Amino acid sequence: MKAQEMFRESVDNKEEFWAAQAENIEWFKKPTQILTNDGENYPTWYTDGELNTCYLALDKHINDGFGDQAAIIYDSPVTSRIIKYTYSEVREKVAKLAGGLQNLGLQKGDTAIVYMPMIPESLFAMLACARLGVTHSVVFGGFAPTELAIRIDDCNPKAIITASSGMEVARRIPYLPFVKEAISLSEHKPEHIVAFDRKLLGNRINHKADGLTDFDKLIAESEPVECVPVESNHPLYILYTSGTTGKPKGVVRDNGGHAVAMKFAIKNIYGANEGETFWAASDIGWAVGHSFSVYAPLINRNTTVIFEGKPIGTPDAGTFWRVIEEHKVSVMFTAPTAIRAIKKEDPEGEFVKKYDLSSLRTQFLAGERCDVATLDWYEEFVGVPAIDHWWQTESGWPMLGLMPGVEDVKIKRASAGKPIPGYDIKIFSEEGYELEAHHEGYLVIKLPLAPGAMTGVWGDPERFKFGYLSRFPGYYFSGDGAIKDEDGYVFVTGRVDDVINVAGHRLSTSEMEEVVSAHKEVAECCVVGIDDDLKGQVPFAIAVLKSGSKADQEQLEKDIVNLVREKIGAVACLKNAMVVNRLPKTRSGKILRKLIRTMLDGKEYQMPSTIDDESIVEELQQMMDLYKKEKI
Repeated sequence: MKAQEMFRESVDNKEEFWAAQAENIEWFKKPTQILTNDGENYPTWYTDGELNTCYLALDKHINDGFGDQAAIIYDSPVTSRIIKYTYSEVREKVAKLAGGLQNLGLQKGDTAIVYMPMIPESLFAMLACARLGVTHSVVFGGFAPTELAIRIDDCNPKAIITASSGMEVARRIPYLPFVKEAISLSEHKPEHIVAFDRKLLGNRINHKADGLTDFDKLIAESEPVECVPVESNHPLYILYTSGTTGKPKGVVRDNGGHAVAMKFAIKNIYGANEGETFWAASDIGWAVGHSFSVYAPLINRNTTVIFEGKPIGTPDAGTFWRVIEEHKVSVMFTAPTAIRAIKKEDPEGEFVKKYDLSSLRTQFLAGERCDVATLDWYEEFVGVPAIDHWWQTESGWPMLGLMPGVEDVKIKRASAGKPIPGYDIKIFSEEGYELEAHHEGYLVIKLPLAPGAMTGVWGDPERFKFGYLSRFPGYYFSGDGAIKDEDGYVFVTGRVDDVINVAGHRLSTSEMEEVVSAHKEVAECCVVGIDDDLKGQVPFAIAVLKSGSKADQEQLEKDIVNLVREKIGAVACLKNAMVVNRLPKTRSGKILRKLIRTMLDGKEYQMPSTIDDESIVEELQQMMDLYKKEKI
């Protein structure tokens, strides 16, 4: 079945289509009720089915005779370690850890927070929770104590599972002080802290003195336990994502719909075959890490790479290519910002040429819009298809994309692809009318959403309805703008709040970014709307140059202003383009546009909890002050 036929089947015959997909996973009790809607037409999938996600990720493959296959490759350039674990080895650790957690009193229906770095033990903790029916909430290791405290009070964990420290390129982040401070700030007090000692100099743990449970000892002294059957709708995990109110939203994912979606996505969208190595270069604290570093590859019997490093600086811009060659990666997934960082350091692809990338079949990009210049660089030097696609934490897997697992694909530059089966995507006007091709509007999805999408906001059903279902009744509101072309390809223009109003003209900053990033000296950029007394808002460009660039900054600014005028028109009113050393980003690599906008407007700002490196803010402020003094 071709991708378009598959999509039509998923929309016209939803229950039959998703009943067939459910046959691809093993249930303890097969579902007979495929789709159930609540009063809002919001779906519940496979209501009467029972299964266990840990069983699908580990036990099933061992029972099928693949226990000796590598399940996890841990590659850590920051600690100079590479360790491989077979499916049997992972299950032994997970089953014993689950037994230990059970001895501590954790059981189905409880919650646990996992606050750990990119190490195999993080996966063991997630899978041990899933084995027991304990709902895990992974919080990005190193998140500020205040943010961790908010999550503790929201999900009331019985235990926090953590590690002695996380490793960055040039620093070590001790986690235990953060955990202790967070607990001192929170009203809810977890009963247990289970701590893994990484045995790194300077960050050893004294479990007894600190009243902690030793992670390794818990495994060594516990008997393995079997998987606990859970209902399909039982929450597998809570994953917090930023909310417009400032309070993070706890996105809830079920077990049954999620397992079906993971199997469907990794085979059909990513085209990964059982037994191959799949690498999603993401932290487990993000949705990509949950779905495509942990659950999807393991459910599909792939070998997953857990990478503790950065695209550059660990030790150089060739580290991604080394990992691909060394571990024979077939399919890779990363954020465009990672490729841009590599391109900046290696504009001529010298590092790429050092490695044998013949195993790599496809590169997937998501998390933010990918500019054409980055796609061009990748195609020229790496030479495999780079497929952009679009999804959200809320969906848990792609909503727009192409399907190389089903058919040969035709890539359109700057497009995120076509609607994926299960996601009936429309482009709506402000008034809620569907727009024709080449008209920009709101990207919405007709309900019901596919299996695997969020089942709600933890403990706050009203926030869920208000935030996602109230704007256009019967549709999920994504918060993104988009344009569809005559062939059905969708071009995501960015968050709706990335649209600026210049003297009554609505302009897309992402469209301007596309133009700026095409300049031969620019490695990456961002365009934001700043306050203007006359026009309301005007765009302001900030650019990072490629390594080794000798460009004159005055001339570069003129070039960028002229480029935007030429490609978009004088209506864009871009008159300022500032060169900086680096852009402030989240730990997942997204540019902190709101922070940049607030700083340029001279307003008070709060340090974002998700920022990767706080020192950049002071550096950026000094450059902005100097620029304003000279130019504005």
